[in-house]
Amino acid sequence: MKTIVLIFLMVMTTAAHANDEKYFEQMGKQIQIVYRAQTTEELQGAVNALERIANAEKTKWEPHYYSAFGYLMMATREKEGSKKDKYLDQALAAIERGKTLVPQESELVALEGFVHMIRVTVDPATRGAQYSGLAMQTFGKAVSLNPNNPRALALMAQMQFGTAQFFGSSTAEACGVARKALDQFNTYKSDNPLAPVWGKEMNEELLKSCQ
Repeated sequence: MKTIVLIFLMVMTTAAHANDEKYFEQMGKQIQIVYRAQTTEELQGAVNALERIANAEKTKWEPHYYSAFGYLMMATREKEGSKKDKYLDQALAAIERGKTLVPQESELVALEGFVHMIRVTVDPATRGAQYSGLAMQTFGKAVSLNPNNPRALALMAQMQFGTAQFFGSSTAEACGVARKALDQFNTYKSDNPLAPVWGKEMNEELLKSCQ
């Protein structure tokens, strides 16, 4: 009986390992497409694939994260306000699904703040106060969950810099946060092979305005 149990456990372990390998392979492929996509069509194809993975891997938060990121990238390419909002709604829905699995994941919370930040661009005159404040609040939460998260810091710096410029005030605080973000981009490592790696170039562009 003991031998049968051991064989069963070995088979189950091997099957789980094979499933993990397949998951990482599929995710790696779609993540690269999201990062490198040149068109909305490419992004949509990757997002569709990520949503299928999410439906199959119900305990994994990463497919939700990257489908949300894909929708966000579509929103940044879109000029029509109603379409931009639709993509942002889809991004936020994906983030919320991810947060049901890992409510305290700093990367998901930072991405939520990114959604609020892009909402401002649809109509800055009427949305600025509401969504700028909401974005900063969310970035603050992401940083509190993980003070070393470079994307949370970089996005916070972007928001601070834009707000300071709008009001004609000093950008010193924003630049300080951006420098801290750069330090983290250069040193931060995650145990998760599917962890996000984007944001460094965006942060470096901001730092060019801090000289």
